Amino acid sequence: MAQTFPCFVWFYILNLLGLFALSYCLVVGSDDEFSILGFDIDVYHGDYTPPAPPPPSPPPHPPSPSCQEGLEGVGSLNTVCKLNSSLVFDDNVYIEGNGSLYVLPGVTLSCQLLGCSILINISGEFTLSKNSKIIAGLVSVNAWNASFSEGSLINVTGLAGEAPAHSSGTPSGIQGAGGGHGGRGASCVSDNKKLPDDVWGGDAYSWSSLDEPASYGSKGGTTSKEVKYGGEGGGIIWLEINSMIDASGLLLADGGDDGLKGGGGSGGSIYIKAHRMTGNGWISAAGGNGFAGGGGGRVSINVFSRHDDTQVFIHGGRSLGCPENSGAAGTYYDAVPRSLTVSNHNMSTQTDTLLLEFPKQPLWTNVYIQDHAKALVPLFWSRVQVQGQIRLSCGAILSFGLAHYASSEFELMAEELLMSDSVIKIFGALRMTVKMLLMWNSKMLIDGGSDAIVATSLLEASNIVVLKEASVIQSNANLGVHGQGYLNLSGPGDLIEAQRLILSLFYSINVGPGSSLRGPLESDDSNYITPRLHCDLSNCPIELLHPPEDCNVNSTLAFTIQICRVEDVVIEGLITGSVIHFHWIRTVAVQSSGVISASGLGCTGGVGRGTFIENGLGGGGGHGGKGGDGYYNGNFIDGGVAYGDAGLPCELGSGSGNASLAGATAGGGIIVMGSLEYSLSSLSLDGSLKADGESFGEDFAKQNHPSISNIGPGGGSGGTILLFVNTLALGESSTISAVGGHGSPTGGGGGGGGRVHFHWSEIPVEDAYLPIANVKGTILTEGGFGRGQGLPGQNGTITGKPCPRGLYGIFCEECPVGTFKNVTGSDRILCHDCPSNELPHRALYTNVRGGVTETPCPYKCISDRYHMPKCYTALEELVDTFGGPWLFGLILLGILVLLAGVLSVARMKYISADEMPSLVPARHGSRIDNSFPFLESLNEVLETNRNEESQSHVHRMYFMGPNTFSEPWYLPHSPPLQVTKIVYEDAFNRFVDEINGQAAYQWWEGSIYSILSVLSYPLAWSWLERCRKKKLQQLREYVRSEYDHSCLRSCRSRALYEGLKVAATSDLMLAYVDFFLGGDEKSDDLPPRLHQRLPLSLVFGGDGSYMSPFSLQSDNILTSLMSQSIPPTIWYRLVAGLNAQLRLIRRGQLKITFGHVISWLETHADPTLRTYGVHVDLAWFQPTASGYCQFGLVVWATEYENVPSSLENQDDPLLSEQESCIPRFNKDDPLNYLRVNEHLMTRRMFFGRVLNTKSLRTFKEKKSIYYPFSFIVHNTKPVGHQDLVGMLISSLLLGDLCLVLLNFLQLYSTSLLHLILVLLILPLGLLFPFPAGISALFSQGPRRSAGFARVYALWNITSLINVVVAFICGLVHYTTHSSKRHSDFPSWNFSMEESEWWMLPCGLALCKIIQAQLIDRHVANQEIQDHSLYSNDPDVFWQT
Repeated sequence: MAQTFPCFVWFYILNLLGLFALSYCLVVGSDDEFSILGFDIDVYHGDYTPPAPPPPSPPPHPPSPSCQEGLEGVGSLNTVCKLNSSLVFDDNVYIEGNGSLYVLPGVTLSCQLLGCSILINISGEFTLSKNSKIIAGLVSVNAWNASFSEGSLINVTGLAGEAPAHSSGTPSGIQGAGGGHGGRGASCVSDNKKLPDDVWGGDAYSWSSLDEPASYGSKGGTTSKEVKYGGEGGGIIWLEINSMIDASGLLLADGGDDGLKGGGGSGGSIYIKAHRMTGNGWISAAGGNGFAGGGGGRVSINVFSRHDDTQVFIHGGRSLGCPENSGAAGTYYDAVPRSLTVSNHNMSTQTDTLLLEFPKQPLWTNVYIQDHAKALVPLFWSRVQVQGQIRLSCGAILSFGLAHYASSEFELMAEELLMSDSVIKIFGALRMTVKMLLMWNSKMLIDGGSDAIVATSLLEASNIVVLKEASVIQSNANLGVHGQGYLNLSGPGDLIEAQRLILSLFYSINVGPGSSLRGPLESDDSNYITPRLHCDLSNCPIELLHPPEDCNVNSTLAFTIQICRVEDVVIEGLITGSVIHFHWIRTVAVQSSGVISASGLGCTGGVGRGTFIENGLGGGGGHGGKGGDGYYNGNFIDGGVAYGDAGLPCELGSGSGNASLAGATAGGGIIVMGSLEYSLSSLSLDGSLKADGESFGEDFAKQNHPSISNIGPGGGSGGTILLFVNTLALGESSTISAVGGHGSPTGGGGGGGGRVHFHWSEIPVEDAYLPIANVKGTILTEGGFGRGQGLPGQNGTITGKPCPRGLYGIFCEECPVGTFKNVTGSDRILCHDCPSNELPHRALYTNVRGGVTETPCPYKCISDRYHMPKCYTALEELVDTFGGPWLFGLILLGILVLLAGVLSVARMKYISADEMPSLVPARHGSRIDNSFPFLESLNEVLETNRNEESQSHVHRMYFMGPNTFSEPWYLPHSPPLQVTKIVYEDAFNRFVDEINGQAAYQWWEGSIYSILSVLSYPLAWSWLERCRKKKLQQLREYVRSEYDHSCLRSCRSRALYEGLKVAATSDLMLAYVDFFLGGDEKSDDLPPRLHQRLPLSLVFGGDGSYMSPFSLQSDNILTSLMSQSIPPTIWYRLVAGLNAQLRLIRRGQLKITFGHVISWLETHADPTLRTYGVHVDLAWFQPTASGYCQFGLVVWATEYENVPSSLENQDDPLLSEQESCIPRFNKDDPLNYLRVNEHLMTRRMFFGRVLNTKSLRTFKEKKSIYYPFSFIVHNTKPVGHQDLVGMLISSLLLGDLCLVLLNFLQLYSTSLLHLILVLLILPLGLLFPFPAGISALFSQGPRRSAGFARVYALWNITSLINVVVAFICGLVHYTTHSSKRHSDFPSWNFSMEESEWWMLPCGLALCKIIQAQLIDRHVANQEIQDHSLYSNDPDVFWQT
């Protein structure tokens, strides 16, 4: 049986292939919805191919053994067969049945002969249980379902039959190389005549059938001629399952191992086909280990629904003789996604896995080369095309072509090319077309060789190209990188370089920090592919100014780097080249770390090369400026000449001229951005643009010349930087440099400076002008230094396109303010000064968009408060409109006088005739003489106007306190002595508590008053008056209707609520409670007579202020009471005269003004009153804790013999209920004085003190913050001439309004803030005096007119605060702006900027002060119409 083994092997192989072809046709033609082969749309995309002839019929297979006899199992193969014992076969076995086959745990089926096959073909299920094994050279399973349990094994390792014919998988010779199959076998023998890539063991084969691999692996080579050492190749595992397969076991088709005497065998083939696959087993077709490792095999899985977690191994075998060179990886093909994987399991190798022709229909989807796999596309011309991605990772290498024959052309087409820690090598030219190229720490190295025909490689990535982590794309020939998306060199080490590099058609290019674009290469071999520079041309290459629009790589053009048709370019790294061109670019941004450099990459010779002598000493190269002369032995060596066009430069810089000597210097290269047809939209530069000439010694380290001591060439000249731009922004750290290089220390001359030119594409003019350049950086074209005694090179040129009218300079800036330019050019001298006589006062020349192109030059006022065209303030415009200040003043004065006259006439006709007391006859028989209208107002007191009440009046008790929010009215506790007989003391104290509670104010009322006091005192005063009236009404209502009068003893008083009355003076500052008898009292001494009440306290109302002057309020009760001793007419006249004197008392000057009152009492009142048995003294009463006290009169009885007969029977006078000083009576009569004093000591003394001339000396008064205003606003004596006073007030009122409006105009012209401050501190204080004054002038009745006049005076004096604020604002403004004044301003200017700024506020203050004085006279005229009240002659006073 062993002799027939090879025939049977081929028989069964052909049989299996026939069955597979039949099964494939059935599957394609079947309607199975789960089959992915039933419809393949890709077949319609290929060329038509005639159908192939049908395959030959498969050879017949041997009969199948039975379950029980041949296989020693239980059951039947047509139902269920269970194998429970191990079997060893010595020949091929074919097992067939319609049932299921179960290989029970621990059972082994083996045929360990090379190429021996075990074929299983059943219709049901096949199960290889745990720890079960099948060992053979070929294992094939055809079943409906198959299960390879965990721990199970199918092993065909090292049991391969014969490799396919005409394959070279088994190496020849005795080098001990590894066998080849999916990958080449390794070879540990080195050959100095060959490259490492050209040395390998067994070759790869069966590429065309890698999707259905069915080839045996190859045997490894031997190291002995006598003995055939070497591991055998791996066998074949063929699993074709109709439904589901569980691959949890091991499927091994590895190459056989050998020691140091033979190479490892190559891996075999594994093919799995099913509809569904599960499990987590191992699938391995790895190469065997040996002296040189065998190549990996081939694995293909064709499963529609994969749910497995299997591990597939196809790596090469380990090389014991050269561990760094394992066998090449095999192939793993996943048929459903059509992906190919080449993985060497992180085993290093120098041996290739061959990738031959890729299928065209259908295309593979993905190709993965990973884990140190090394793949090779060896064909002369090849297309590598997949539908998805090509991914190289983890040390993978993919090579195109052969290193020793770099003339091939290759195409690589895919959706994505992903590289991570990998390398792609191209020997020849590459045409790559992908959508996405991503490189991570990877390299793409293109060796174009010396064939100019294939010297250009094109890389096209339509979406994105990203290089990261020091990734490199390098070509030693021409390279074009095209795309439609994004090119990003991310960071340090990322590099794209070529001899000629073209980047085009991208939307955006980013050269990140530390990354580089370079062309030509640094290690230039100077072969004929290197770009040739036009060093000997004195004119400009036309392609620099008019480049072609196609952006193709063209070796005939001068560019070494061109970036073409890109939207945005961002440079943070380095771009280096001899001729760098940016064509059809929208924006270029060079960040602070970015550099575009052509320094030292120009010509060594050139048109402006320096002259040199035999020992190498020479002058510097010339370009924009002449090169510096060299110096040797007392003679100068000429430097190079200047050349080129400064208006449109595009020449290379020249060098020292001695290119054959070490240390020779080269000129700068060319940097061109844009072209005449397509300029850059914007260039933003924070980094550097450099085209500097080379200095001596810069390149010496690179050349490594042993001796340069006698070499002294000059420096190279600067190159050219030509910028066709629309707008330019140079940051503070930016540099544009085309400086010359430095000469040698032995006397070399410095290189001349280069040329920098800005060619603006479009310079907007007039209203469309925008600055085209924002320059904060540095632009350098200086010549290089000459060392030793060599001379420096001359400076180069910096030029710009000629500017249109109104603009000047390199960057076409607007001519300076105050100049104009009406011609084309860029020189500063073309901007002429504007005529000074056309500039108005307070005007400055202003900048005009696009510059000034003609006269007159535009100007503007120095401040917004001035108005064109004469630059006047609003006030000055008003004055100028009416012909100047004097005419304006006269017109204003005339208008004021006219309006004042009209106002006075209107007032006289409006006010009623009863205001004129002289026209109304006096009624001499009445109690109140109408000839004194002011007295009437003082005698009218609420609730005390009935005569009958005076008959039952007992006592008047005054409230303490001024009735303010901080100190309201209140009554002291304990009833006065005068009312103890008519009240209950306890009930009285309760009444005091209750009424004191009623008299107190709410907290919010005082808060409003405090706020209004700060904002506007007149409003605060009005609020206080309103609250006082409301409080009086509240007290009256309480006593009249709410209180039950329970403190009174009289039943009638309690029943009728008539025993107590509350009243107050008209100024609402003094209130009192009157006690009356009810009529049912039994005491005969009630009510008391006048002499029983003496000494009697009469308290003044008011507080001595302007709004509330002191006054004695004499109501009917007091008049009736005093009439018991004094006739009413005498008493009325006394009250009128006293009130006239009290009006003149000023708060803050009480000591002085009270002295006049005391003198008046002594000269006018006492002599007359003594004839009636009484006299009066000025005194103060009822001081409070806060220091407030009330002032009034104390009425005393004189000596008894002088008392009239009508009063002789009256009782002794009663003292006031409060303690005070004891007054002195008739000190001239000691006996009578002692008698009266003894009488008074028996009574309670009143609380207070008599004020006389002596006591006033010790009188102390606190002055309030309003004290200074008392000098302006105070009550005065009447002056008469009321009509004249009214007319003057009318005139001043109108003048005040005019001055306020003029001040507002002036403040508005100065600052709106100042106007707001004056208006709001105090709020609208300047506006209220006018309506208040009109109300006062047109009010009817003296009393009403006087009241409104006082309010008017209050608003007027308060507005002085606003005037002070206006003055301060003017002073601050004048102080801060005094340095800006112009000497030629008009002298009559009222502006706050001139020295006359104070006139209006001071004039307004003076007007208000005069108004205050006139208002004082007007009030006095209204309140005092009888001038005899101020007569110094008592007789005249009493006679009137």
